[in-house]
Amino acid sequence: MSGLADVYARQFESCTIRSEHAAEVQGEVDRMRMHRQRYAEVAGQFPGMPWWVPAVLHSMECGLDFHQHLHNGDPLSARTVQVPKGRPLKGKPPFTWEESAVDALVCDGLDQVRDWSAGAALVAFENYNGTGYRRRGVPSPYLWSYTDLYRCGKYTADGHYDPQAVSRQSGCAALMRLLLEP
Repeated sequence: MSGLADVYARQFESCTIRSEHAAEVQGEVDRMRMHRQRYAEVAGQFPGMPWWVPAVLHSMECGLDFHQHLHNGDPLSARTVQVPKGRPLKGKPPFTWEESAVDALVCDGLDQVRDWSAGAALVAFENYNGTGYRRRGVPSPYLWSYTDLYRCGKYTADGHYDPQAVSRQSGCAALMRLLLEP
């Protein structure tokens, strides 16, 4: 495991979901579990990928809407227009959620990840979203929102960081905290 994955693993083990967001996170996780088989079919195309990887990304990028591209939440009725633009490269719209999800995972190199431990997964999710927070030395809301490790600071648009903005969605770690419970 890389040094950053070790740091994230320790942070993940110690973080807690903020009580004011616990019910919301649980509801999101319950919705993810309802579609576990669908996520497992996508993840099953990549050696060792757990079902919860596409599920977490689906929550983060699409609010669990199966009519949107996993890449960025654009509608499946056309190729993506936001970054990454023009995806999927193959096929014709409208795309199925599954074919777009497979393309998104390959496009961002998640098909090459073999270590899906908590710390390594958080590094992969951060790379998927972007490392701008890491460069600022700020906990990424993409990872830590709704946990005790995040308070404020958010990119409100590509390249525009607002230190006072607060994320209004659960971060990957909060979702994983419940998803990885026995």
